[in-house]
Amino acid sequence: MGPLEANGSCSNGSLLTLSCLSHRVVCQVIGNADPVWDNGTSGNSWVTQLEINYGFYIGLGLAVFSSFLIGSSVILKKKGLLRLVEKGGTRAGDGGHGYLKDWLWWAGLLTMGGGEAANFAAYAFAPATIVTPLGALSVLISAILSSYLLGERLNMLGKLGCMLSLVGSTVMVIHAPEDEEVTTLDEMSSKLKEPGFLAYAAILLAVCFVLIFYFAPRYGQSNILIYLTICSVIGAFSVSSVKGLGIAIKGFFAGQPVLQHPLTWILVVTLVASITTQINYLNKSLDIFNTSLVFPIYYVLFTTIVITTSVILFKEWVTMTVVDIIGTVCGFLTIILGVFLLHAFKDMDVSLGNLPQVLQSGQQAPVTRDDKNILIEVDNSSIAPEDKPKVFMIYT
Repeated sequence: MGPLEANGSCSNGSLLTLSCLSHRVVCQVIGNADPVWDNGTSGNSWVTQLEINYGFYIGLGLAVFSSFLIGSSVILKKKGLLRLVEKGGTRAGDGGHGYLKDWLWWAGLLTMGGGEAANFAAYAFAPATIVTPLGALSVLISAILSSYLLGERLNMLGKLGCMLSLVGSTVMVIHAPEDEEVTTLDEMSSKLKEPGFLAYAAILLAVCFVLIFYFAPRYGQSNILIYLTICSVIGAFSVSSVKGLGIAIKGFFAGQPVLQHPLTWILVVTLVASITTQINYLNKSLDIFNTSLVFPIYYVLFTTIVITTSVILFKEWVTMTVVDIIGTVCGFLTIILGVFLLHAFKDMDVSLGNLPQVLQSGQQAPVTRDDKNILIEVDNSSIAPEDKPKVFMIYT
């Protein structure tokens, strides 16, 4: 930019000429303003510039780091529980609490707390459309680490599921929206008051109340979808609250009076109530149904509802092209397929070594029971006639 040329004095009404390459702009002085010194506290500080330029990548890194910590915490806690059994203590499943004296279990608990904190912070920087699906990476990491550190089997289908989860996550990151439209609590408040979201929230609450007070007492013990649907529907409010509180925390460190804003406390109450309800019904589901069946269904329902909520509330997909929308949906479906392969067939003895024999003989792969959480068992009775169809039984 060339030198600033003043036509006369700099009093009100005077004209200033700005020259830049081949362009010249004439500006008129209409008032006086106090000088602004950029000492690192103004809106153009390096912190603000860092968030503007790299906020999405910070949120992405926090989401991946969160998945690594949560996946590792499962291994640490399980190692602590196994050491308790080796010492002859009462198992946690039998009501024992000896694991509370094991530092390895506490290390796992603290690691999980750090992972949840990183996941909380990720929502403040990146869209929920990308943060929530990446939660599947924690399952992938725990599966890989358990095969090396705990001696658990990871068959060929499980490895394929891990690969598909990685591919799906990569596709979603490439096509995910990077624009963040809501940056203050006032903007968040205006989003929450939009008629579209109010109608959507009313529908979710109605569905939740019907499930809790009518279907859960009658069919909750026999239908796995009842409790998991309640958890997933409530998850829409918990994730939205986390997103809003992340914005409030950023505003607090920026010097904004967020504690005086009523929305902050509304979000806190909503988050506590949502998480309490989710934990209650998720524990009921895990107590009744098999873990290998609960997690894939819960992941699909929860992530689908959270993405739908993000589309309606934050409109994170408005600026996306058709190619990016298709890529994001395909990536999400690929993650779902990977999670299903990782859990549904984890007890089957399928490997590259015995795959040709299984395919040639037409027999089903044998099932090895690592624990009681089995999704599918195959009836391979040798006395069955050749024309008898094979039976697949779902254990609930």
